[in-house]
Amino acid sequence: MCQSRSEECTFIQNPQRRKRKRAEDENSPDATRPRSPDSERNIQAKPPINDYTSLPGPSLLKQTLGLQNRQHGQYLGQTSEYDVRLINLSPFNGRGEYVSTPGTLRRVSHHNHFLMKSESQVEVDDELANLDLVESIIQPHGRALVDLYFRIIHPSFPIMNKKVFLEKYERTYREFTPPILAAVYILALNWWSYTPELVNLPKPDIQKLEKLVPQMMSGVLNRPKLSTVQAGLLILQRPDGDSWALTGQLVAVAQNLGLHLDCSNWKIPEWERSLRKRLAWGLFMQDKWGALIHGRPSLIYLDNWSVKPVEARDFPESSEDDDEEEGSSDIETGHLTFINMISLTEILTDILDTFFTLRATANLSNERQNAMTVTLEKAKPIQLRLKDWHARLPQCLAIGETRARKLSPTGSLHLSYFAAEVTLHRAIIRFDIPSLDNHLRSITRGAARMRFTSAIEMVNTLEPAHLQCFWYFSSKVNLAIIATFGSLLWATSDNSEEAEFYKSQLAEYRWALRVSSKAAEFMKFTVGMLDASPVFLKNSASKSSKTTTPAVPPTQEDVQEAHQEQQAFEINTSQPMHDFNSEIYGVSNEVSPSIGTSTENAFGYEMGTEAGVTNHIDTRPNWADFAGNINFTPGDIQDWSLDQLYNFENFQVAEDILATRKFIEEYDETGNNFAGF
Repeated sequence: MCQSRSEECTFIQNPQRRKRKRAEDENSPDATRPRSPDSERNIQAKPPINDYTSLPGPSLLKQTLGLQNRQHGQYLGQTSEYDVRLINLSPFNGRGEYVSTPGTLRRVSHHNHFLMKSESQVEVDDELANLDLVESIIQPHGRALVDLYFRIIHPSFPIMNKKVFLEKYERTYREFTPPILAAVYILALNWWSYTPELVNLPKPDIQKLEKLVPQMMSGVLNRPKLSTVQAGLLILQRPDGDSWALTGQLVAVAQNLGLHLDCSNWKIPEWERSLRKRLAWGLFMQDKWGALIHGRPSLIYLDNWSVKPVEARDFPESSEDDDEEEGSSDIETGHLTFINMISLTEILTDILDTFFTLRATANLSNERQNAMTVTLEKAKPIQLRLKDWHARLPQCLAIGETRARKLSPTGSLHLSYFAAEVTLHRAIIRFDIPSLDNHLRSITRGAARMRFTSAIEMVNTLEPAHLQCFWYFSSKVNLAIIATFGSLLWATSDNSEEAEFYKSQLAEYRWALRVSSKAAEFMKFTVGMLDASPVFLKNSASKSSKTTTPAVPPTQEDVQEAHQEQQAFEINTSQPMHDFNSEIYGVSNEVSPSIGTSTENAFGYEMGTEAGVTNHIDTRPNWADFAGNINFTPGDIQDWSLDQLYNFENFQVAEDILATRKFIEEYDETGNNFAGF
């Protein structure tokens, strides 16, 4: 037509490729809603870059391994069809690359290689369509949400590189994968009101974004990049987003990316080595705390984990980069929270491996009358590590250390600490049975009581700066685990007074959570769990003076043997049996989005018979009097820990005492039913 009119043709480009159906339902009303020309121009932003190596000008991405734009890499393992010795015979170029038939081999060290593959045009078209869809839902607020993410979430969950993300975002949002872009927007939307320019504007439809995520994630799992793991971890932190199945997929993707390996000497950019370490440990925490709250076997094994610890130099931002806007998170506090959360997770790993694997549980049960002694032997070094971890916390991570108009992530850290303590004590009181030596049982239950009441006190100290901050995904169920522990102590109380004490403490705990849940919605889960528990049922009977675990009546022979044992002990030690505990045991003594859901009933006990207790009797000990006997002051109460209460100088003595005690297995079965998750 132009030639016939002797005019210059302006349509010089080839016709655009036909786009595949996006993740959005084509039948939804929004799919056919007309958009303005300005809107279309915003969505179809700059064309994406296919190869960062040829990117003009300075860029952090030129030598990246795991964040290349239209290609992905997979780690070549030792037992695959590729052998390191044969691969090293290939003629690699100066960038450590060799183009082969299945893809480009990239050598990052003498022993570690990746196979890089380009993505098909169909995959690229799908990705671009979904990116445009994500951006269309939140525009024109994308940049404001990105800023919110890096102000509030990133400081204490630094699994991305801020400069790299912003470099890409400044060029075009189309350089990302759809899941990571959606995940950043979804999390940031929970703090919508923390930006003055957004607070009075209509909030984008977060549910619409969340519905797109599963399909978009499934589209990238087989094309692994670091952004795939980043997106998955962020999605798992979102309200009601926890998923053990997705955690398993992310562990597999991470192994494809070699995230389980030590990358310290790899030929990749320094920022990427640090990013891989932070991301790997973020996944490690997701796996271990996910195993705890779901009651599942861990998916990451230390025998196949060589990632070096995260250090201060692995964080590209510093306190000089703090955002001064009101309601931001402190960068230095966030980094220290992340580092200490990792070290706490390593202790949790030992707790789970020592007491809660199938083999460990079976081995302890097989100890029968020696089960408590063996458990305490195994628990003591772990408790010492917990005590040391808490003692070494920097002052800025103390629960009471908050800054004016700044959010504090330390509430989640301290809650995780008490969840670890409670989990260790749950392992111990599995063997708390009536036939156990009274003094030993008193010590173990006293330690458990101390941990439970201390956890409640910590929750009571949470401030708005804690509640409004970012909380790790496990926080919701960590609160519930503490409630379950208190309910366990109530259910196994020896008498009505003890039962009433735990009921009162649980009521206080429930009230504190109910009040705080107006600002931190994830706390509502534990409130609802306690509302439905046997402890607070309308006609729930108070515990009688007998424990719900049936005791085995001692035979005449048992009584005589125990009497002889006590006499022998008193003769050999020149002290009465009631002083056994003090000498042998050596006693010296966090407004946040809701997180995850669980529908399992955590309370499986039958209601006890009514005991008719009408007045609360506080049976807590007089700490000042107690201090005179066991060498601690009332101010030391918070520092009590299991190593002080279970400080065996001679385990053989405890074994001798327990040797004649019958072991009842029914409690463990009941306890497992009780702890529904």
